[in-house]
Amino acid sequence: MGRETIRHMVAFTLHSPAGSAEAERFLSDGRKILSAIPVVKRFEVLRQISPKSDYDFGFSMEFDSKADYDAYNAHPDHEAFVEQRWKKEVSRFQELDFTFL
Repeated sequence: MGRETIRHMVAFTLHSPAGSAEAERFLSDGRKILSAIPVVKRFEVLRQISPKSDYDFGFSMEFDSKADYDAYNAHPDHEAFVEQRWKKEVSRFQELDFTFL
């Protein structure tokens, strides 16, 4: 991983209960749609286990550069997922973007 690499993570809670068919479908569809965007590297779907956090899930991915991160944000599949699924199914979230030291 180079210094330009960006790790993009988002912790979130869905309107649907964790473990429900709706939640599992959202996570599965998120993996399928977002990991297929060519600039996305090391996509992961995460389940929260810490009692110190009240978010249920996470998505984590890496980008080789800021240009790739910007391309991801502007990609039509990402924009469609945000508009059609994220805004309707996610009740709250925290987004984090890191570079490596």
